[in-house]
Amino acid sequence: MRSLQGVGLRPTHYASILERRPDVGWFEAITENYMDSGGRPIDVLEKIRAQYPVALHGVSLSIGSSDPLDPEYLSRWKRLIDRIDPFIVSDHLCWTSTGGHQAHDLLPMPYTEAALSHVVDRVQAVQETLGRPLHLENVSSYVSYRHSEMPEWEFLAQIAARSGCKILLDLNNIHVSAFNHGFDPLAYLEGIPAGTVGQFHLAGYTDMGEFYFDTHSAPVVPAVWDLYARAVAKYGKIPTLIEWDEEIPSLDRLLAESRIAHERMEKTLNEKRSTAA
Repeated sequence: MRSLQGVGLRPTHYASILERRPDVGWFEAITENYMDSGGRPIDVLEKIRAQYPVALHGVSLSIGSSDPLDPEYLSRWKRLIDRIDPFIVSDHLCWTSTGGHQAHDLLPMPYTEAALSHVVDRVQAVQETLGRPLHLENVSSYVSYRHSEMPEWEFLAQIAARSGCKILLDLNNIHVSAFNHGFDPLAYLEGIPAGTVGQFHLAGYTDMGEFYFDTHSAPVVPAVWDLYARAVAKYGKIPTLIEWDEEIPSLDRLLAESRIAHERMEKTLNEKRSTAA
């Protein structure tokens, strides 16, 4: 891998990527955009995969739902994995469906022992079907459950410990949820053990006044860059994605943000080495 920093693959950038072959470490593709597609989308993805590592990031697994896992969905996902050979396969720790109806939103879990056991069983089933570890991402949230029995970070860490999955640690989502719910974002990092994190996400959000809204429509804010430095110091050299899904900028602007992530990671690791010397 050229560098550990990657960017999201978006159709508006297809032509520029194919023509320029930009200096970036890897690309992340939204799983559902390619698992049933023919023609140009999958052709572009295969051409990019021939030049770069690719991660597949899903939004419809609904790992926390009470609905049964969809075997047809998993089969289509597995076929795409076999075709692309991604270096990371991920989805979200959330539920998106109930009673067979899709909410088209990433809804938070109740953090209970019963929900924990339910998710662990489902993660293990998914990993057995896909033949590789799943990375689960923490989502941003705007509501909480009265009957939760543990903080989110403990819930996520326990899922990784019991199922063998990896954690996709979205640092912007931690910052957003910390503001919305009033917890310390550093407590989140303290609660996620080293060795469980396989990927970072960085993004921007919209300040709605009373709450932060995770829109992925802006540059990474200073507080999230600071949290990133703390995460790198703890977890080390981890593949890092710049997410930008709304008001998508030029490819050059996106690549510039990824270079900032690279510089921040190298600076943090150099400082850590100097302190240890």
